[in-house]
Amino acid sequence: MNISRKFKFVSVISLAMLAACGSTSYHDLDVVNRASTNLNYRDTIAPPVETQMNAYLTGYSYWDNTPRGSAQIARPVIHRSAGGIGTYSDPITLAVGHVKNGGRSIMDYPAGTRFYIKRLRKYAIVEDLCGDGNRPQDGPCHSGHRGHDWIDIYVGGRRMAEAAVDACMRHITGIQPVILNPQPGHPVEPVEIASTGFRKF
Repeated sequence: MNISRKFKFVSVISLAMLAACGSTSYHDLDVVNRASTNLNYRDTIAPPVETQMNAYLTGYSYWDNTPRGSAQIARPVIHRSAGGIGTYSDPITLAVGHVKNGGRSIMDYPAGTRFYIKRLRKYAIVEDLCGDGNRPQDGPCHSGHRGHDWIDIYVGGRRMAEAAVDACMRHITGIQPVILNPQPGHPVEPVEIASTGFRKF
């Protein structure tokens, strides 16, 4: 049963109950009609459209994560720890800047937001925070880089030497063309970024 049909059924029952109680008023009918309109409107909202943009891309690894030497993430959506191979169904964990307000972190992009990183041929999903301390809003992740939003992709690297991973991460750092809210079907290299040698296309 779709939500519109379900609500019409509930509306009929609600009106019948109001009439039975002898208290039906224009106000009561108005409330029911407004709620019905809102539900029907939400039913027809289109999914987010793909948006082409340039972003400043950096990488973080198993070695320089917080806490260090872990794959722990702050806002799990489809992974319990940082990971993913870059497909639409298994995107790689992405960290974004955030603002702390009253002890609460407000993310620059909500957890679950998907990106497609064209030059890596990887889908990514926001599941982590970029920036530490009491005022992450003062740090570069939230401020961005030369007018571009900053996104930080998890590269893995647990089985590699830290120095080698650091050197490779510099290879992908820079302003990159990305797609916000990508649809399935973009070309993908389904493997951990570190294990590809940080290959770009």
